[in-house]
Amino acid sequence: MINITRNEEVVLNQIKIYDIEYPEGVPVSILRKELGFHEYDLVHILEELQNKDLVVFKDNKVNLSESEKEINTVNSKKDLEELELDQKEKDSYKLIQELVDDKNLVSKYTLEGHLLYGDLELSNFRMYHIILSLQNKGLLKSINKDDGEYYLLVG
Repeated sequence: MINITRNEEVVLNQIKIYDIEYPEGVPVSILRKELGFHEYDLVHILEELQNKDLVVFKDNKVNLSESEKEINTVNSKKDLEELELDQKEKDSYKLIQELVDDKNLVSKYTLEGHLLYGDLELSNFRMYHIILSLQNKGLLKSINKDDGEYYLLVG
């Protein structure tokens, strides 16, 4: 499922309307006139939609992408970031479940390394935010042992 903002949805719907009329691509100028967005904002939204593989944007023209994807619309960028953080948190929790040993322990450095440099490629800030969030939810607990620092997967 792809998450988009309300503004992205408005632009995407407008592209769908004009797509048949402009088979070579909907000109950005037409979208700008129709929607009343500032060109900078419209181009930014089109780039976001392209990054999400919903449109193809080049030479100031936009086409719908060929793939059919399920779309979820949220009210704002902040809501979008929270939703994506929740997904990253779920993905991180799944990763932790794979990393723990038979006692539900994983080395602090092993976990942080996998979160930073593994498939999730989290930033330092995001990684610590997710670890703290999982600890606050009672799913992860920091433990000091004689041979180092560990996280205990609870539950």
